[in-house]
Amino acid sequence: MPNDPRDDAPLVAPAPSPFPTATVTPEAVEAGESTPADLPEVSSRYIWFMVLAQFGVFMAFITPIAISLAVRLAELAPNNQEYLGYITGAGAVWVMVTAPFMGIWSDRTRTRLGRRRPFMIGGMAVGVVSLVVMALAPSVLVLGAGWVLAQWGWGTVLGNLQNSTADRLPESQRGKVAGLTGFATQVAPVIGVIATMGLTGDPLLLFLVPGIVGVVFVVLFVTLVREEDSRQLPLERIGFAGVLGKYLFNPRSYPDFSWNWLGRFLFYFGLTLNTTFTAYFFAERLGVSIAEVSGIIGILGAVGVLATTAGAIGGGFLSDRLRRRRVFLVIGGAIMAAGMVTMALSSDLPLLFTGSLIVSLGIGLFSAVDMALLLDVLPEKQTDAGRFMGITGFATSIPQAAAPFIASGILLIGMSGEAKNYSLLFFIAAGFVLLGGLVILRIKSIR
Repeated sequence: MPNDPRDDAPLVAPAPSPFPTATVTPEAVEAGESTPADLPEVSSRYIWFMVLAQFGVFMAFITPIAISLAVRLAELAPNNQEYLGYITGAGAVWVMVTAPFMGIWSDRTRTRLGRRRPFMIGGMAVGVVSLVVMALAPSVLVLGAGWVLAQWGWGTVLGNLQNSTADRLPESQRGKVAGLTGFATQVAPVIGVIATMGLTGDPLLLFLVPGIVGVVFVVLFVTLVREEDSRQLPLERIGFAGVLGKYLFNPRSYPDFSWNWLGRFLFYFGLTLNTTFTAYFFAERLGVSIAEVSGIIGILGAVGVLATTAGAIGGGFLSDRLRRRRVFLVIGGAIMAAGMVTMALSSDLPLLFTGSLIVSLGIGLFSAVDMALLLDVLPEKQTDAGRFMGITGFATSIPQAAAPFIASGILLIGMSGEAKNYSLLFFIAAGFVLLGGLVILRIKSIR
């Protein structure tokens, strides 16, 4: 079992690290970084199993947001669409509270399997249980509890996959890998929706079919990608107060990390506003039921794979080749905002498809390059990568927690009866994603 990050003093003197190191640049020292300037390139084996593992996690984890939760909620509370926002928000709050602790714990884990793999295994087990709970939930409350477990379990797996990239990826490969994993994580829910199109009448299969894919690909990564034994690393034990202290950091010490955090927060706040009620939005605009809209969303998602591919892979590879990050994030935010406005103004299927494809292009571009930029500016990668990745998780978990509640209120503005103000919701979402891209321009150390 991983060691519990408690008590107050190191158990052993610092030992040589088994992980690759490189020279620390003066610029990194000035920025408060203890991270090496670069690392050896990873193998194609590592890259492709990482892509597959993140694909599997997102297929298991995000398919419920895309369609499965809405289908189950329509069965349990057919006249209370706003409950979806409460459920997803509650799960995000739980992750917001626990993710940094899980990262701190992972950083300090000393096992033969390394620091990251034990948490991938444990998180996957919790994730599978969560899918069964949601599939068989007899009430909205139990459905919400299942989603909290899903956020915790699959979120822990994803967090430690990303911690692994922070541990091992050199700057020259960050855009490429972020592009490939960004593409995988965006198309995974789409494929999940397509795979479950005929399963809306069977809740267990609706949740477990995507989950099985997640289990298979995570197991492949855990068993076939080697991680160094971490038992000889120095072990820092910290008490409860020390753990709480590591939830915070001084933005002035890491200004570029802080601006990246804010830009990501704004972008994902807008994205969450846009995506939480997608199934209900399509059903309302097209005049069909929630069950019927799953097929439409699946077809749209299949076409959107091309747009997401162009944005994620194209942006990731180009950002490495041109050694520029910021401009791609500004463009990504602007493209996505344009797509959201198009959707807000749409009243028929062609315009909905057009707006959705533009949004997919923007999401792919922004998410891929933003991940590469995060790895560029992440502080203290050798000792506290999990901690700062967990803190970065606040930039997505806070929006995921707050935006659904706010979106539920926005939908009621100026409306009466059962009508919902989706146009206003999408306009506001567009403003947030555009601002998120612009904030990245404040980062000074990365072009």
